[in-house]
Amino acid sequence: MPKAPDSHYKFYIITKKENLNMKKYLSLTFAAIMLVLSLTACGGSSSKEVTASASDLAKQLSETVSDGTLSSEPVIADILASTYFVDMEQVEDSSAYLSTGATACEVAVVKCKDSSYTSEVADLFKSRVTSQSELFASYAPKEVEKLDSAIIKTSGNYVVLCVTDDASKAESVLKDAGF
Repeated sequence: MPKAPDSHYKFYIITKKENLNMKKYLSLTFAAIMLVLSLTACGGSSSKEVTASASDLAKQLSETVSDGTLSSEPVIADILASTYFVDMEQVEDSSAYLSTGATACEVAVVKCKDSSYTSEVADLFKSRVTSQSELFASYAPKEVEKLDSAIIKTSGNYVVLCVTDDASKAESVLKDAGF
């Protein structure tokens, strides 16, 4: 075999090294992609879509309040809007049960027309809990514990506020509903 000039020989060695490095790189990339795809295929969806209406869900959550101080019927939309400062133009469905004032317990379920409004509703619910905590601290400090355990959750277009004396039961209701 005729001897190649030194410059061609060095080029051949460099090219061969680059090919080996490229093959290793592609092999590792392919293996990583396959690993990610296999792990993705094994995982299921941990959340399901909320199918209950706002009124059904609010009714179920109101039953987690055992002291009987919630209104027996849901409040009208105007009261819900003025209590939580929710823009009802952005709401598709809603329902709320409010306390008679003796306790901090309350339930509100809002289904927004668009999921982009859910974070604002959640913030409004947090503001409500904060103001109620300040109010009850002055005359019924025991109720502040319930407010400290307030449940505020979102799922899809739904936002829920639940202040109850049985938070574990309320969490169970929400889990069954898809939260």
